[in-house]
Amino acid sequence: MQEITYCQSCGMPLENQEMLGTDAGGSKNQEYCFYCYQDGNFTSERTMEEMIALSVQHLKEDRVLKAQNKTETEAREFMLGLFPQLKRWQ
Repeated sequence: MQEITYCQSCGMPLENQEMLGTDAGGSKNQEYCFYCYQDGNFTSERTMEEMIALSVQHLKEDRVLKAQNKTETEAREFMLGLFPQLKRWQ
């Protein structure tokens, strides 16, 4: 069974090569997703708190919270524990 890695900025599962961001030379970056990292730079200069709010909003809009039977508060609390462990936010 293959171990899933997660974006070290937003925590999204990096399930395949298409999900990976790119370094300045165009090669795939194994640590960040394409939403967060392109051409060797982060795509936005959000704070950790802003990234959590955005992530919760995406989970809500994509109906992930409903599918997992989670509330926005539960998702936010989970991310408050996860994000400080991610490379970008250390």
